[in-house]
Amino acid sequence: MPELPAPSSTGVRIAGERYQWLVAWQGCVAAVRDAALHLANPVVAVGVEADGAGNVDDVVLYRQRPPHTYTQVKYAADSSTPVNEEYLLKSSDRGGPSILRKLARSWEHLTRDGTPVDLALLSNRSPDAADPLISLRDSRSQLLLPKAARQGPRSKTGQARMRWAEGSGLSQDRLLELLQVLRFDLARDVQHLHGHLQMMMFAAGLRFDEEAMHTGADWVARQVADGRRRLSLADIREAIGAIRLAAGASRAVLSVATLKPDPITKDADFAVDWVDRFESASQYTKRRPLAPATWEQLQADLEAAPSRMGPGATAVALTGSLRLAPTFLVGAAFRMVTGADIAVAQGSQLWSPDAVYESPLEPAVDEHRLDLGPDLAVAVAVATDPTRDVLEFLREQQLPVSRLLVLRPPGGPKDNAIPDAATANALAVGIRDCVRRACRAHPEIHLFQAGPKGLALLLGHRWNRLRPTTVYEDVNAEQVYEKAFVVDA
Repeated sequence: MPELPAPSSTGVRIAGERYQWLVAWQGCVAAVRDAALHLANPVVAVGVEADGAGNVDDVVLYRQRPPHTYTQVKYAADSSTPVNEEYLLKSSDRGGPSILRKLARSWEHLTRDGTPVDLALLSNRSPDAADPLISLRDSRSQLLLPKAARQGPRSKTGQARMRWAEGSGLSQDRLLELLQVLRFDLARDVQHLHGHLQMMMFAAGLRFDEEAMHTGADWVARQVADGRRRLSLADIREAIGAIRLAAGASRAVLSVATLKPDPITKDADFAVDWVDRFESASQYTKRRPLAPATWEQLQADLEAAPSRMGPGATAVALTGSLRLAPTFLVGAAFRMVTGADIAVAQGSQLWSPDAVYESPLEPAVDEHRLDLGPDLAVAVAVATDPTRDVLEFLREQQLPVSRLLVLRPPGGPKDNAIPDAATANALAVGIRDCVRRACRAHPEIHLFQAGPKGLALLLGHRWNRLRPTTVYEDVNAEQVYEKAFVVDA
């Protein structure tokens, strides 16, 4: 990639505004999804540079009842200024109040009649790990409390609290009250924001490709240019229709992260975060649980998702990063026979069981005799052909398998063999029906997969009236595969 020139001051200003419009559009998407899912206290309008909000007016999420969320958005062109005491307490370039003092004044103004609020400082700047207070930030709640209040006045934490209180114009007790509601939503770089927003749009039943995301932000910018500072749910819905962003129904969110953190975890209805419980520091080489974590524990967590999300969560969006065996298991946990409807983002497409297809797509079948026992092995060969590796594994491990069926799309394995959700559903049904016929004389199935994540989800979703199935994961080790899950079918 060629080296980019340093942005001009105008370029930085434009980028900062764009960042703000994207954050505001994210609030608009939240309002649509909240209404569709009938949340208890939904977002009903979004303020942009809102009146009466002081210095936390950049983006305001007005809820049906307080607390409303007031966000100050701070964009930086580079990483030279982390969020720390110096950044928060220094006067503005023109000698005006510091960021913390402005936040404190806005908080006092908004809560003067006792109304509760939710405040956020949202920035692409990173938190300073060496700062006495910012380093105590809880990444889950984004709050500095409770840790920032624990140590005595002579400690580094206590001395920092004293400086923050003086810099904010508050007593230390009042500062702690502020810190109870002031979230530090940091390290939200542009790519992170894009990923989060696109998954929010996916869950809200909107088109979620990059063009759609920027179309929504452009609409926000036009409203601001026209002097409109409060965007109602009706305004947002009308805009979605006018700019053709609607793509389906809103969904509850199941976030499963095993390879890298999922940006939408905080907004998920249920989240399974196993990033730190998988081997390797790289998302590209994470393959299996790191001891003492086990596949059995992960299976328990994934199979708990339907009950944890509640009986009303029948339409579900799967987000996050996971390989094929866990994806298949999620599909099986939300099986079609239970009335569930689970979808995943496959590239810029929505792949769900609702995609209409004319007839099942019969896979091409290759059969290999092994005569090692009574079971049936099945290899789904869509993105690539795993036949050689699977045969070697079955023989080396002496699994009790009589034969291996390799199921391929009619055009053969290739990374773009399945162009859309309709084809994926047709092939998933064709594979399931083929395995149903083949497994009648076998007590168990051993399943290996090489294909897109969306197909694994749809296949697991339809995996019923079969046999108990052991699902294997490609762990890229000497023996290639490892037993991951056992699924009743």
